[in-house]
Amino acid sequence: QRQLVESGGGSVQAGGSLRLSCVDRGSSTSLINCMAWFRQAPGKEREGVASIWTAGGTTYYSDSEKGRFTIARDNAKKTLYLEMNSLKPEDTGLYFCAGDPNGLCRFSDYALQTHTYALWGQGTQVTVSS
Repeated sequence: QRQLVESGGGSVQAGGSLRLSCVDRGSSTSLINCMAWFRQAPGKEREGVASIWTAGGTTYYSDSEKGRFTIARDNAKKTLYLEMNSLKPEDTGLYFCAGDPNGLCRFSDYALQTHTYALWGQGTQVTVSS
């Protein structure tokens, strides 16, 4: 059974940095075709932060994260990363790793939509204080 496990969350001050990791724990020898990070703030809907097509490297970011966050993957380690810099209080939330075996994240209309992804981790909390 495939399982995504996030780690790396924590509490930082505004302007700080964090690096999230998501390990794909399953019998497959390769990462899921499409992977992404989503954030859910208290009382708000889950929103897409960044996605990556693990085979081709195509990435998409939400407008508020462009230039501050970087999504990357290590196919050999079956691990997805999210490097977050210049963090703001509005970045606070529970960050989820998600996977889509169909590869739809190659297309911008699907990349940051929750319905694109069938596999989800449990989330890791990020709290940014001002």
